[in-house]
Amino acid sequence: MSSSTPLGVLDLVPVSSGATAGEALRNSIDLAQRAERLGYHRYWFAEHHLNPGVAGTSPAVVLALTAAATSTIRLGSGAVQLGHRTALSTVEEFGLIDALHPGRVDLGLGRSGGRPPGERAALPPTATPVVDGRAPGGLLIPPRFSFERLLGSPRIALQRRLLQLPGAESQDYAEQVDDILALLAGTYRSAEGTEAHPVPGEGADVEVWILGSSGGTSAEVAGRRGLRFTANYHVSPATVLEAVDGYRAYFEPSDDLAEPYVSVSADVVVAEDEATAHDIATGYGLWVRGIRTAEGAIAFPTPEEARAHAWSDEDRDLVRDRVDTRFVGSPSRVADQLEQLQEATGADELLITTITHDHTARVRSYELLAREWQRR
Repeated sequence: MSSSTPLGVLDLVPVSSGATAGEALRNSIDLAQRAERLGYHRYWFAEHHLNPGVAGTSPAVVLALTAAATSTIRLGSGAVQLGHRTALSTVEEFGLIDALHPGRVDLGLGRSGGRPPGERAALPPTATPVVDGRAPGGLLIPPRFSFERLLGSPRIALQRRLLQLPGAESQDYAEQVDDILALLAGTYRSAEGTEAHPVPGEGADVEVWILGSSGGTSAEVAGRRGLRFTANYHVSPATVLEAVDGYRAYFEPSDDLAEPYVSVSADVVVAEDEATAHDIATGYGLWVRGIRTAEGAIAFPTPEEARAHAWSDEDRDLVRDRVDTRFVGSPSRVADQLEQLQEATGADELLITTITHDHTARVRSYELLAREWQRR
């Protein structure tokens, strides 16, 4: 793409209503092949569990399958949930993929599934002003959404129990990231002085990223270690400015990175005209409702199925921030909104996630956006 801000893809491997997980996986591999031809810079897979409508349960497995079907596009995790994994297993898995596809792999790390957050630390001041819910340039910054209901839900507790061995406790996140970096670099030493050298894994040519939704632990871990950082506007739009400003405030140069490097995610649906775009995006609110009620992401509904839902005021309030901050419309309108996002956050890259019931419409959305972005 000719634009100075590269675009990447974030794929949850969504399962459409009436479809199977196998069909969803085949669609994702097809989309990755098309994204490569369209000039997208990266293609990342998210990690989610116990969601009927999301088949991306293991980023490493899916990106290994996709790596064999593509040749140049960077592939990665957005993100590996370290809360139920070890540093060694993560390095070995991504080292395996890098061994066959060297120089194409991004290791994106997230805190999801780990220890429940403790008392919130003081955050660096947000440098970007927000006036009447808008950042400079007009980007919408909605009121903060509370995730307490989700974190305390029985389904999330069950997910944590099923993903961890009995009696296991998640490692401190910062320590775990340090262990991953040391194992990759070949400098790992245990407290007793014993070395560990994973093969494959040590020396793997992977880019390490930290994903975060606030200016807290994830932003600090990324900044103090001089790592690349992804802020999630599509998950927590209210805190995206806090996240990028916090990361930059914490940043210390590393051997790999002299200056902060940020990507920002956005939910996007593009079609030839506004009416078509809004029609194929109709199911999004109902899909987010499943996530926000802690029931889990449902199979993505058709526009007709979504319109049949009887919305309560509580339902609307539950999804309002996510629905209002989607970028839906014609190629030019959506590209304008993405430029607002880039301007407000100073993003070096943008990460696009698009979910529609119809795979053809999803592919078309990425195609139209790529063409418009190349013109700018």
